[in-house]
Amino acid sequence: MFESLALLSPALFGQLLLGLINGSFYAMMSLGLAIIFGLLNVVNFAHGAQYMMGAFTAWMLLQWGGIPYGWALLLAPLAVGLSGIVLERLLVRRLYHLDHVYGLLLTFGITLIVEGLYRKAFGSAGLPYANPMPGGLRTALGYLPYYRLWALFASLLVCLATWFLIEKTRLGATLRAAIERPDLVRSFGLNVPRMVTLVYGFGVGLAGLAGVFAAPIYNVSPTMGSNLIVIIFAVVVIGGMGSIKGAIVTGYLLGLTEGLVRYYHPPLSDTVVFIVMAVVLLVKPAGLFGRGVIAQHASAALDSRPGRLPRLRAPLGWLLLAVALAALVAAPFLMYPVFLVKVLCFAVAASAVNLLLGYMGVLSFGHAMFFGFAAYVAGHLAKAWGLAPEWAILGATLVSAALGAVVGLIAIRLQGIYFAMCTLALAQMVYFFCLQAPFTGGEDGIQDIPRGVAFGVWDLRGDVSVYFFVLLVCGAALLMVARLVHSPYGRIVAAVRDSEPRAISLGYDANRTKLAVFVFSAAITGLAGATKAIAVQIATLTDVGWHMSGELLLMTLVGGLGTIVGPILGALALISMQTYMSELQDWVTVAQGLVFCVVVLALRGGIAGGLAGLWRRPARPRAGAGAEQPGVQAVAP
Repeated sequence: MFESLALLSPALFGQLLLGLINGSFYAMMSLGLAIIFGLLNVVNFAHGAQYMMGAFTAWMLLQWGGIPYGWALLLAPLAVGLSGIVLERLLVRRLYHLDHVYGLLLTFGITLIVEGLYRKAFGSAGLPYANPMPGGLRTALGYLPYYRLWALFASLLVCLATWFLIEKTRLGATLRAAIERPDLVRSFGLNVPRMVTLVYGFGVGLAGLAGVFAAPIYNVSPTMGSNLIVIIFAVVVIGGMGSIKGAIVTGYLLGLTEGLVRYYHPPLSDTVVFIVMAVVLLVKPAGLFGRGVIAQHASAALDSRPGRLPRLRAPLGWLLLAVALAALVAAPFLMYPVFLVKVLCFAVAASAVNLLLGYMGVLSFGHAMFFGFAAYVAGHLAKAWGLAPEWAILGATLVSAALGAVVGLIAIRLQGIYFAMCTLALAQMVYFFCLQAPFTGGEDGIQDIPRGVAFGVWDLRGDVSVYFFVLLVCGAALLMVARLVHSPYGRIVAAVRDSEPRAISLGYDANRTKLAVFVFSAAITGLAGATKAIAVQIATLTDVGWHMSGELLLMTLVGGLGTIVGPILGALALISMQTYMSELQDWVTVAQGLVFCVVVLALRGGIAGGLAGLWRRPARPRAGAGAEQPGVQAVAP
C-alpha cells in the first residue's frame, strides 16, 4: 500500500504543480479583466487575443530581433498595453455610456479581427519559443523545471503587487474615485479620461505579460487566447465581476482543482471549472467576492428596439408577402439550394437569439449549445436509430428544450453580464461533453446523416426537395416567433424588459416569464440546428463551439435587433459572406469582425434600421409654422 502511494505521489505532485502554473495564468488574466471591468465597467472579450499578442510579441522579438526573454518581459507588455490604449481612445470609450452588452460585442468583434490577422500572418499551427531557463531540480516528489518555478512565483508577485497598488495605495484610491465620481475628481484638476485610458492599457498589459510567461511553456498560436478566454470569464464570474481579490484567489484555487481532477478523473478536467461556476452561482449569484448585482450604466439600458420597420397598409403588405412567397418558390431553381437551406436554418436560430436580446433584453452568449447539441441528437436519431427526419427533428427539439430548462433554472436569476457569462460557460460544458461523448464522433462529428423520407411520402434525397422541406419547417418556426412577439404574452415580455419592478408590481412573475421565453428560444434554436443537420447531412463541433454563438449574435445585430425580419436579413448577409468569400479563408473572420465593430459603433439599427430610415422621409414643415416639428420615433408599437 505504501509503495503504491509512493508511486502515486510524484504523479499527483506533478498535476498539482501544473495546476498551480495554470492557476497563475488564470489569476493574471482574470486580474487584468477584473481591473478593466471593476474600474471601467467594460467586459473585454478581446483579453484572450491580447494575451496571444503578448506571446507573439515575445516570439517576434526573439526570432526577428534576437531580443532575449528578459527584455521581452518589459517590451511585450508595454507594446500590448499601448495597443490597448489606442483601442480605448478610438473605439471602446464610445460605448461607456451604453449597456455592458455593447462593450462585450465590440471586443468580440476585435477578437475576430486580431485572430484572423494573426492566422493569416503565422498560420494556425503553434510556434515554439525557446526555454530561457533550461534545467530543473530533482526532488523526492519529482522534477521541478526552473522556468515553471520562475513563472509561478513571478506571476504571484505580479498579482500581489497589482492588488496592493489598486486596493491599498493612494493612487488606487484616486483611480477608483475617478471612475465612481468623475465630476468630483475633475474638480481637483485631474484628467479623468487620461486616467481611464491608462487603466485600460494597464489591464491589457497584464494580459500581454501573461502571454510572455506562457510562451516558453505552451506553443505560441493564434488560437491560444480563444481557448483560454472562456475559462478566464468563468474564473472572473466565480470570484465576482470586478473583484481583484476574487480574481487572484479564484484563479489559483481553480488551477489546483483542475490538477486534482486531472489526476483522479481526467475526462472531467476540462469541465470542472464550469461545474464549479454553476454551483457557486446557484448559491451566490454575484460570485464569491462579488458585491451584488451589477448595475447598468446610468444613462442607457439596452436599446433593443432600434429601427423597426413601419407597419404596412393591408394591400401593400399582402402584395409584398405574395412577392416574397414567389421568390422563395423560385429561389432553389436560381441559386444553390444548400446555400438557401443554411440561410433559412441560421435565420431561425438568429431569430431565437433576437427573441431574447431584442424583445426580452437578455443576452445569451451560449445559444450554440442548443444549436449544436440538437444537431448531434438529430443526426444520431436519424443515422443510428433510423428515425424519419420529422421525428429526428422533433426529438432533438424536445431535447434542446429540456436542456434550455436546465440552463435557464441555473442562469435566469442572474442579470446583465452575469447571465451572458453563465450561458457562455455552460455552453462550454456542453461543448466538452460533445467532444468526449461516444455518439458524437468526437472531432470527426456525425457525417453522412441520411435525409430519409419525410411524413412517409416526401423523399428528401434531392437538394431542391430538401429545400422545400426546410422552408416548411423554418417558415413555421419563424411564424411561431412572430406570433409570440405580437401576442398578449409578448406584451408581458416587453413589460418585463422595459421595467421588471413595474411588471412585478402588476402581478407578473418576471423570472417565470424569462424562463419560459428562454426555453422557447432554446427549443427554436434546437429546431434550427436539427433541421440543418438533416439537410446538410453533417453535425460537427463547429456547430456547438462558442464562435457559433457569436455568429448568431452577429446575424441578429447586422439584420436589426428587435425586428422580425432583421435576423433573416442578417443570416442572408453573413452566410453569403462565408460562402462567396470562402476562398479568402482567414480574411472572412477579419471581415466578420469588422462588420461586428461597425454595427456596434455606428449602425446599431442594422439593415432593418437602415431600411426604416430610408422608408421614413422627414416631413416638410407646414407653412407658417414657427419651428420645425420634432420627428416621431421610428419604432412601431
